[in-house]
Amino acid sequence: MMEWCSNKYVGVFFDDVPHVCIRYTLPSSTGEEKKSIKKYPFINKRNLKVKLIDYKKDKTYNFSIPKGYCYDGASIPRLFWRVIGSNTDNRFLIPALIHDVLCEHHEYVDNDRKFSSNVFNALLEASDVYPMKRFFMKNSVDLFQKLFCKWRIADG
Repeated sequence: MMEWCSNKYVGVFFDDVPHVCIRYTLPSSTGEEKKSIKKYPFINKRNLKVKLIDYKKDKTYNFSIPKGYCYDGASIPRLFWRVIGSNTDNRFLIPALIHDVLCEHHEYVDNDRKFSSNVFNALLEASDVYPMKRFFMKNSVDLFQKLFCKWRIADG
């Protein structure tokens, strides 16, 4: 496993360099395919093993992201694109991939929403996202998760 990023809270490791691409509609795409691509424009192009370490709780989590996994990227409202950047900003693609998987599979991190947000923040930092943008993105995502994503365990 290669270390992708690490700070005093989390460590993120991958077995290979993540490879994500933009999905395109083709003239031959069906209506259903076009709808899917519009909703989930990004695709993970290789099987990826992920190891996350929670240094505060001394816990390690391992999971895989299958080749072909599609996701929506950073869910940034268009109103904030001038300040934050658009969902197609390449600095957001890997953080959004991992975060979207964790939002779909809370069990991968024992339903620890705060840890999930810290992972997202560490990945944004590793992608050279400026501190003020990271702060806004991490806290917005954490609030959204708290209100709408049904994480079971309360803040710990």
